[in-house]
Amino acid sequence: MSEPRNDNHAPGPSLWPIGFAIGVACLLVGLVISWIVAAIGAALAIAFGLLWAREVTREVRGEVPEIEPETRAVADEAAPLSGDGAAPLPLYTRSRFLEATTIGLGAAIGAVVTLPVLGFMVLPSFTHISEHDVDLGPLDNFPEGEFVIATFLENPSIGEVSRRTAFVRYNGPDSSNQPSFTILYSRCVHLGCPVQPNGPIDEKAKQQFRNVELRPVLAQSFGCPCHGGQYNSEGNRTAGPPVRSMDRFEYSIKNGHLVLGSLYAVGNVTGNGAAAKITKYPWSSPGTHVNGIEAWLYPIVPSQVTGG
Repeated sequence: MSEPRNDNHAPGPSLWPIGFAIGVACLLVGLVISWIVAAIGAALAIAFGLLWAREVTREVRGEVPEIEPETRAVADEAAPLSGDGAAPLPLYTRSRFLEATTIGLGAAIGAVVTLPVLGFMVLPSFTHISEHDVDLGPLDNFPEGEFVIATFLENPSIGEVSRRTAFVRYNGPDSSNQPSFTILYSRCVHLGCPVQPNGPIDEKAKQQFRNVELRPVLAQSFGCPCHGGQYNSEGNRTAGPPVRSMDRFEYSIKNGHLVLGSLYAVGNVTGNGAAAKITKYPWSSPGTHVNGIEAWLYPIVPSQVTGG
């Protein structure tokens, strides 16, 4: 009887799966922070994936050999024990180590992708914000073309914890001859830190209307002192880590008074003042993209309930 042929060989240990996993991780991280990182990650994943596939299929490319049926003798005796009488310990080869490492990296990548989605599914239950219309006073309190810092209690019934700040500028009449205002929320859209006007505040000209304080300020831009975020006079990001333009308040004119409404998110603003074109989105928490492919990573955003 001829001896059995041993033409099949299991693939040896390889580093290509680790490179492929690193490329996928870079791709996912790049979708959030930088297109350049995403492109590098995609290139690495493709390159290492092809090398991995080439190595795995190396033994089967070409002519398939004819394999004779395997014959195996049955051992008459059990495997010998080690010197102390115990069964020999299993050996963990390099291939098993690389296999475990690849599985671990895959699990870590899966957690990075899955946990944010689960978080945004649960987060809205804890982030409902009750909003109330706020009367900022007569239109005469807002000179045309100048910003006024408006500090107010959004819900006077709960006191100081509802104190908010907005930067208000009267732009003059719009194309339909209606009063036009730019009203920026003072919270940075990076992590929610308070944004400051880049200009002097005229404390002597401060006005009081009910629970509202109005202070004129000479500002053509705004900055966040926490992490260096910078915005222009329309609230567009000009530097730093913010992911979108500053949030804005809706507003209405009632009996000659300026009344604030709900907050909304802004992707970008083109133009200035009354002629500005605003890409408007439902309000979203700081650090959340509202447009572009990055917004796909935030399928559910914290919602608000508008009060009366």
